[in-house]
Amino acid sequence: MKKRILYLLTFSLMIGFAACKKGSGSDNNSNNEQGAVHSDDQSRFSSEVDAVSNDADIALESSTNFSGRLQNILGTICDASAVLNTATNPMTITITYDGTNCFGNRTRTGVVVLSMAQGTQWKNAGAAVTVSFQNLKITRTADNKSITINGTQTYTNVSGGLLINLASLGTITHSITSPGLSVTFDNGSQRNWQVAKQRVFTLNGGGAVITTTGTHSDGNNSNIAEWGTNRFGGAFTTAITSPLIIRQDCNFRLTAGSVFHTLPVANVSVTFGLNASGNPTSCPGTGSYYFKAVWAGANGDSLSIIHPY
Repeated sequence: MKKRILYLLTFSLMIGFAACKKGSGSDNNSNNEQGAVHSDDQSRFSSEVDAVSNDADIALESSTNFSGRLQNILGTICDASAVLNTATNPMTITITYDGTNCFGNRTRTGVVVLSMAQGTQWKNAGAAVTVSFQNLKITRTADNKSITINGTQTYTNVSGGLLINLASLGTITHSITSPGLSVTFDNGSQRNWQVAKQRVFTLNGGGAVITTTGTHSDGNNSNIAEWGTNRFGGAFTTAITSPLIIRQDCNFRLTAGSVFHTLPVANVSVTFGLNASGNPTSCPGTGSYYFKAVWAGANGDSLSIIHPY
């Protein structure tokens, strides 16, 4: 459960695909490229916010002062060190990322500080932690492109309970919310993005299952997980239209779910957990899992792609 989720939406591949689409003018190509770049930005941002929440779980549950457990347990973050300060109010855990490439696909540098009021125990329902991102820079090794996150979010143990006790509890629910995280992209543009999503942890016969949904609504749009302004200055929303399912018995792979990106230049619908023919596949699947992205541009142009992830 503590392993990093792979970057799920490799939409940068769609840039070249869109540019080669016959009969498209330069405006359509530009729109398609903007949509592809934004989709890649959003997937990276969402994955890294979840990754920090995973690190918070490790740090919080390792300490009796924070978790409310009867004894400390050993929990480590492969590319970071954690320093606890329980003498202050709020208590803090400072996580410093050292740039180690643990998983072969990205490095992280910067600091994340977890703050929780004295007397609060993470095991209790409603316990909340303030997560402060301080120049957390994530660099993708494949192309050396980076995003840098600053600002704060709230990580809440909605149901109560510790993940180490998931077998006896049956289900644990966490929420991730932020009124605005600053995201700096590799081209120097800086934007504020908001977050509202829920993660439910359960067990099946093969191990843990993490089910993620969006919890924000805006007019007729619901199930929104992230929204704000993209690097091109356009407003966007990303809704989880079918819960995203990550399963331990699939080596913590994303095995099902779909998202919908609403952009000024295009709408993109993405479905996960497919085979090479674009049909739902079982878990564990054979070889790669595939996503299908269906692209509808503002000028009526469209395309689709099926690709492994």
